[in-house]
Amino acid sequence: MGENSARKNVGVVMEEFVKAALAEDVGRGDLYALVEPAIDASAKIVAKSDGVVAGVKYVDVLAKIENFEINWLKNDSDGFIRGEILANIKADSHTLLRCERTILDMLLHASSIATLTRKYVDLIEPYGVKLLDTRKTRPLLRVFEKYATRKGGAVNHRMGLDDSLMIKDTHLKTIKDLKAYISIARKNIPFTAKIEIEAETLEIAKEAMNARCDIVMCDNMTPEEVKEVVMYRNEYFPHILLEASGNISLQSIESYAQTGVDAISSGSLIHQANWIDLSMKMD
Repeated sequence: MGENSARKNVGVVMEEFVKAALAEDVGRGDLYALVEPAIDASAKIVAKSDGVVAGVKYVDVLAKIENFEINWLKNDSDGFIRGEILANIKADSHTLLRCERTILDMLLHASSIATLTRKYVDLIEPYGVKLLDTRKTRPLLRVFEKYATRKGGAVNHRMGLDDSLMIKDTHLKTIKDLKAYISIARKNIPFTAKIEIEAETLEIAKEAMNARCDIVMCDNMTPEEVKEVVMYRNEYFPHILLEASGNISLQSIESYAQTGVDAISSGSLIHQANWIDLSMKMD
């Protein structure tokens, strides 16, 4: 698939998502619009708490669909503080008020995830470790939520099962010979696809490396246990990447970043993000 085709497909997905979000809120029609004719109107999106912006691209799609003008004073990934204006909007009153909740919900959802993600990133950035998200996303919101983590500074892990071959503990129960399985897998999966093995102990990590995987995920290990895996990797398989995962929080992530792993993944970026506060104020 060419770059232009890929971008087009992403655009279509975004447009369908935005249309569905608006339709969910509007239902059979905004009853407000039945009372009086539309007038020219303008409004501001105001921050009522501190945070990191995400959702601009999606609101821009809505602006194009509904034909309203939005002037952004903050862009995706920008930080903001309480009281700052993020954007100015101009539209007829019917359009502006019909789109208000959809605009805010997309910004709130994405910006809340980006805000928490940035806190994680700031803690581990001094150690040169990448922060990864996970597939623990709300159903049908994966593209949107992973976009939000990127705006907070994270790197996307797998978008789905077709991105790379990850062998988790549940998979390992079905595999008798890991080395033979990986050898066969190399002949069947795409040339560019990586193979990652989840390991809960040093012994499983050693087995995974000796089986010639590309990445070992140190899952639910303590920082001390991860350090042992790192030492073994550095001595025998320096080309293999290491990822730490499993119940990693803001309180513990720095200790994992100090172990020497290449990346740390956390589902908390998404499922533990508390909504920040934004509102729309009519001029």
